[in-house]
Amino acid sequence: MAAMPVKTAPNLDQLDANALRALAAELMGKLEQQAQDIHFKDTHIRKLTHEIAMLRRYRFGKKSEQLGGEQGLLLEDAVDADIAAIEQELISLGGPQPEPKPASQPKRQALPPELPRVQIHHEPHATTCACGCQMLRIGEAITEKLDYIPGVFSVEQHIRGKWACRQCETLTQAPMPAQVIDKGIATSGLLAHVLVAKYADHLPLYRQAQIYARAGVKIPRSTLAEWVGVCGVRLQPLVDALRAAILNEPVVHADETPVQVLQPGSKKAHRAYLWAYAPGAFQDLKAVVYDFTEGRSGAHARAFLGDWRGELICDDYSGYKACFQQGMAEVGCMAHARRKFYELHQTGKSQIAEQALKSIGQLYEIEAQGAGLPPEERQRLRAQQARPLAEALHAWMTAHRSKVPDGTDIARALDYSLKRWVALTRYLDDGRLPIDNNHIENQIRPISLGRKNWLFAGSQRAGRRAAVVMSLIQSAKMNGHDPYAYLKDVLTRLPTHPNSRIEELLPHRWQPEVA
Repeated sequence: MAAMPVKTAPNLDQLDANALRALAAELMGKLEQQAQDIHFKDTHIRKLTHEIAMLRRYRFGKKSEQLGGEQGLLLEDAVDADIAAIEQELISLGGPQPEPKPASQPKRQALPPELPRVQIHHEPHATTCACGCQMLRIGEAITEKLDYIPGVFSVEQHIRGKWACRQCETLTQAPMPAQVIDKGIATSGLLAHVLVAKYADHLPLYRQAQIYARAGVKIPRSTLAEWVGVCGVRLQPLVDALRAAILNEPVVHADETPVQVLQPGSKKAHRAYLWAYAPGAFQDLKAVVYDFTEGRSGAHARAFLGDWRGELICDDYSGYKACFQQGMAEVGCMAHARRKFYELHQTGKSQIAEQALKSIGQLYEIEAQGAGLPPEERQRLRAQQARPLAEALHAWMTAHRSKVPDGTDIARALDYSLKRWVALTRYLDDGRLPIDNNHIENQIRPISLGRKNWLFAGSQRAGRRAAVVMSLIQSAKMNGHDPYAYLKDVLTRLPTHPNSRIEELLPHRWQPEVA
């Protein structure tokens, strides 16, 4: 392998005035950039320090100011996770070290002796001292970590032999394998189980603690919350890479759903939103990324999509309209148009609605025929069979709209389709586009099922954490992976995995590491 060239400093005596000015300008630019970086870092550290102080005041303050019952337990878990996440971020930024834990906080208990032990030995690669003498094994250090295979607790005993040289008194010992949570008691298997139980099986941490206690292991809720908080920070780079992969696709689905947010110090919840983005249903990439925001403004969608320009499949929510003024193409959802007529037919048995449903149903029958075809053949099928039906349906709707009084339910149903007709039928011109947005709605359904479990803390931190973990869990499912097996392997490899190769750990590229 060729040696990397070494950049040497220029000889100032050999530079003319123009070269010296250019060099001075370059150095000044670097100093200015460094100053900006330091200012940004210091500002971010101050912001995090203020945020964690507020959370600690709530968590360890007067009990009279806190919520009771199930809501209180859920919020305390979220706050504990937020505190652990902020501490992790401060450590990575080189900020102030975490404060000592309050005396009231539970101390780590010894692991139950009745649990099965699995011994993992770590020895130095070489037992010959640098002075040339053969070292002797003089003892060992045992570190115990709690592991969990669904349904069974066990203890990993990491046994690290101590080797010493009699002549120069050098002590050698193999290091512990790198962990996602440094000096933590949990293995990656237990961490993965806690995350999957919380974000896929909708089990709050206080219920998980009860289940573990019945299995003979008492794990404080605050400890479980710390694990969740740190894992959320460590998994964030994967979701950033997953977002970049989705925005490399030409077709993207988008949708949003409300979630309730409960702020520390407040006894009232307010509405926030979880947005979902996924490649088109016919794209090869199977993935979804959730984005938590405190509101439903279209600015959130524009911030997520950034410079992406492509075909955006969405409903008629006005928040997306500004995206189409920036170069994105709007693709409508025929399922939403059909739903308007379905609701009308269910309530009033409207004959117009019934006929509209039959015509739209014929369009879906053609889509079922072309589901497994390549895009080019699907587009030809649509041109031959679907387009004549769509044109006839449009003419029929236009004719009936002129006969229906404004303000009636049937007028509103017809207007929804007629006003969006270009977007609703754009799929006819491109075999890559699906007929509706049902693909992303299927990815939002798990969120709706677990909505009661997600009472987030006041900042976006807990909401973003939920979005991160759920993005990876749902994307793993979409690629046919067991989320537990995927997260366990990723959390094991993440501490030593190069950031430049983070894409290898994404669900659509992940391959289990062969022992």
